Amino acid sequence: MKPSVQIVTTAMDALHAVRELNSRGYKQDDIYVLAHDSEKTKELAAATEANQIGMTEEGVLSSVANVFRSRGDEIRSKLQSIGITEAEAERYEEELDQGRVLVITNIN
Repeated sequence: MKPSVQIVTTAMDALHAVRELNSRGYKQDDIYVLAHDSEKTKELAAATEANQIGMTEEGVLSSVANVFRSRGDEIRSKLQSIGITEAEAERYEEELDQGRVLVITNIN
């Protein structure tokens, strides 16, 4: 199943999106947040009780390789590791460059 991605503008919007997904039956384990800045991603994940795309989703090799990648390359790699196409990953990374946040569900 292909992941579903919502683009939101603020941390408050991300919180509302996560709560809406919860009300629709999604479990916290199935909801991820991603911002361009890794610290902001950590803060959002803590505030919304959602997850971050990590080693479990990416695999060990991609996770280790991300240490040596630029943040943009790392983001695109993370998105592709969860089933998002290269073209979509580039578009979403551009949204993140603009300060937006991604709320993602249905990651296998």
